[in-house]
Amino acid sequence: MIVFGIAGWSNSGKTTLIEKVIPCLTARGLRVAVIKHAHHGFDLDRPGKDSFRHREAGATQVLMLSSQRWVLMNELRDEAEPPLETQLEMLAGNDVVLIEGFKAAAVPKVEVYREVNGKPPLWSENPHVVAVATNDITECPLPLLPIDDAEAVAAFILDYAGNHQ
Repeated sequence: MIVFGIAGWSNSGKTTLIEKVIPCLTARGLRVAVIKHAHHGFDLDRPGKDSFRHREAGATQVLMLSSQRWVLMNELRDEAEPPLETQLEMLAGNDVVLIEGFKAAAVPKVEVYREVNGKPPLWSENPHVVAVATNDITECPLPLLPIDDAEAVAAFILDYAGNHQ
């Protein structure tokens, strides 16, 4: 399984780039999963729905399914967030797992960089950044990928993984 990060500061375009890279990978017949780390709490469920009521009643896990999809919600109930390795084990049936966030994780990553954010690039301090998707930098010791060329980013990920596994 190829595990590759897409990192960058908030509002740099990470989600947009991942959204465009996924079809480039699936068009090659690859099964793709995404891990998105949220720094704030979130809820995919809605108050009043049966599954919400089950969780509120104390269920640790609620599995919902239909003929189109299924989701397993886990309540941590004061337990620690599972480490990235555990999360990856849950996605073992996929060919590629793209990770959004987890800047410090020891996985290769493409940094999405936009000068307009006013933040310094991550690549200069993060040894796991192996390429930069940007239209703003011309000098960098790492490969530079056009931020709007999802096909180039997908090809880089596959090429890098093929040469480093």
